[in-house]
Amino acid sequence: MEESIMAKAILQLGELTCPSCMTKIQKAVENQAGVSNVKVLFNAGKVRADFDESQTSAEELSNVIKDLGYEVLKVKVKEIA
Repeated sequence: MEESIMAKAILQLGELTCPSCMTKIQKAVENQAGVSNVKVLFNAGKVRADFDESQTSAEELSNVIKDLGYEVLKVKVKEIA
């Protein structure tokens, strides 16, 4: 069995134009396997999420957001001790 390695993804988005965009992104990211503590920062245009690297990746989370039609400008990952 693969050991869980938790990490935090911070995704910088293109412009978010309305609160419903924020809700749509948050729900889509939360529905990914191994993801928790999702927070969309509307004014900063960022998504923060903790994830289990054995179940998903920051790249997959980025693709989920892109599939909704939003631009992902930058992805940063930090391992959680």
